[in-house]
Amino acid sequence: MRVVIATRTNQFFIEVGAQETVVAIKRKIEQIHGIPVASQVLTVSGWELQDGLDMEDYPIVTEGTQVDLTFKPVEPHHTKMQITIKFSARKFNIEVDRTDTVRSLKEKIHIIESTPIRRMTLYFSGRELDEDFRTLSECGIREFSEIVVFLKPLNRSRDEPPARKLSLVVQTSSSLLNAATIPLEMRDASTVSDLKQLLISRKILPVDDYLFIHRQRIMHDSCSLRWHGVENGDCLYVFKGTVSRGGYA
Repeated sequence: MRVVIATRTNQFFIEVGAQETVVAIKRKIEQIHGIPVASQVLTVSGWELQDGLDMEDYPIVTEGTQVDLTFKPVEPHHTKMQITIKFSARKFNIEVDRTDTVRSLKEKIHIIESTPIRRMTLYFSGRELDEDFRTLSECGIREFSEIVVFLKPLNRSRDEPPARKLSLVVQTSSSLLNAATIPLEMRDASTVSDLKQLLISRKILPVDDYLFIHRQRIMHDSCSLRWHGVENGDCLYVFKGTVSRGGYA
């Protein structure tokens, strides 16, 4: 099918196949127009097209669809670094990006340790990292830096609100059930894994590996819907596949 690639200043047409991946389309654009793949961001109606998925996973892309092309700076290869996370009785190393924020570091610690983000207070070189929006680089954190984690006392009546019921919509990709829309009710304390097992047990989805996306962010199996910020009436997108350190599989 033929789609329109639109930038801020011009537009051009490109032929894409139903099973062609997003990254393959980016390579075509690079070959024709010299725009590096790493700097391309393709979106349709504000929804970013992920490199590891193909056009069958995006039923919104049809003949004549406008795909917006924007650009991001190509990051240098040395942005990754190892730092040490230290709790009172244990510590471990973690790989982060220099452009990660304090908030995203807390999220990574939460995924590894299951420690509630609201309980964490992070310190570096004796100074509290109290501005979640600042990047690690801006905070002076470098390779092999040590971040100390202090935990605030847990007041369950205040910090752990009771679970509440959410009405959700699960939207499958075109390669699953012909892009079905599935209404569900779940507790916000349920994990993504619970959601996956519910869909499989009801035979809505066949037994396989799946990834879920909420507000253009990949969801983590072990984290709750509440942790992901899922609200009543939100839509979750499900695709076949898994996520590894290198990307989609």
